[in-house]
Amino acid sequence: MAARAPRPGSPVRGSESGRPVMAALDLLGRRWTLRILWELSQSPAGFRELQRRCERMSSSVLSTRLGELTGARVLTLHDDAYHLTRLGEDLMGALGPLTAWSRRWAEEMRTETGGDEQTGDAES
Repeated sequence: MAARAPRPGSPVRGSESGRPVMAALDLLGRRWTLRILWELSQSPAGFRELQRRCERMSSSVLSTRLGELTGARVLTLHDDAYHLTRLGEDLMGALGPLTAWSRRWAEEMRTETGGDEQTGDAES
């Protein structure tokens, strides 16, 4: 059975309204989803390569997430590699302000705590 992605206009986890933003937040809030998108924004990858890049997440979770993201038209499979669609590229662009905010937040936290925290810039 194919994974069913949250869809605008349909009830999703945490919201019966069907508002597009709630469906998007449901999709993006699923375990490993953002990591998969981030990895594919760096370069397309096949299933095994993506699993390796994602620190060997379970194949069942990866398969489910890829099905959901493909169903949501954020990813496509072409020549045995997953690629972001134009919609997926737009999504990654929309996350840019969140990345900028997270860096400011990390700096604030470093200033407040004396600079001991890691910022995880490699994935931001």
